[in-house]
Amino acid sequence: MNLGGAQRGTAVLPLHYGRAPPWLVERMIKLSKEIVAIIVDEYGSGAFLQRISDPYWFQALGCVLGYDWHSSGVTTVLTGVLKKCINTRRA
Repeated sequence: MNLGGAQRGTAVLPLHYGRAPPWLVERMIKLSKEIVAIIVDEYGSGAFLQRISDPYWFQALGCVLGYDWHSSGVTTVLTGVLKKCINTRRA
């Protein structure tokens, strides 16, 4: 089926409880600082926002940063990591 270039589908992400290990979160913050800096410097903050608003790209970024759980936890963990990354970058 041709959807005019738009990607459509579903992703089943089971809900898992618990916490990401602190050592992993710290590594994710360090790596995300560099990735965010490159994207913003090369393409601008608007392009970064456009990328993270794509759920597939967002999920992939979480995996690239080392959070390979295939669950809804990636949203919470990655959002917290990006918040720390961006706030640290501003300072």
